[in-house]
Amino acid sequence: MDQAFIARSNAYAPYSKFTVGCAILLENGEIIHGNNQENAAYPSGLCAERVAIFAAGANYPGVAVTSMAITASPIDDSFEKPVPPCGACRQSIAEYELRQEKPIEIYFMGAAGKVARANSLSDLLPLIFDRNYL
Repeated sequence: MDQAFIARSNAYAPYSKFTVGCAILLENGEIIHGNNQENAAYPSGLCAERVAIFAAGANYPGVAVTSMAITASPIDDSFEKPVPPCGACRQSIAEYELRQEKPIEIYFMGAAGKVARANSLSDLLPLIFDRNYL
């Protein structure tokens, strides 16, 4: 989670003022950072979780993601409720989890307070739409 806080400190959120950081632990021990990157041409920005998981897939193809930590809060760090991944991020994480055939542990929190844990993306998105429906 400490690495997710580092990632969140580099978020680019001039419009929403809501920063998100994600740190992904790969099976080989590498840690990949991601943070939300906004754009004036909504919805051209990208969430922290997708920045991180896409970077992992691009730079370490074939290396499994074991876990991810997410922290999110307004810039003033006032949010203490755990913030889970959005729907688009859940779908992207699901694709990686299915591809690697291993669950990804997901830890998430606000700026402080309780850390929530999901053993797998399927805990957050039980009826996953995947390639079996295509």
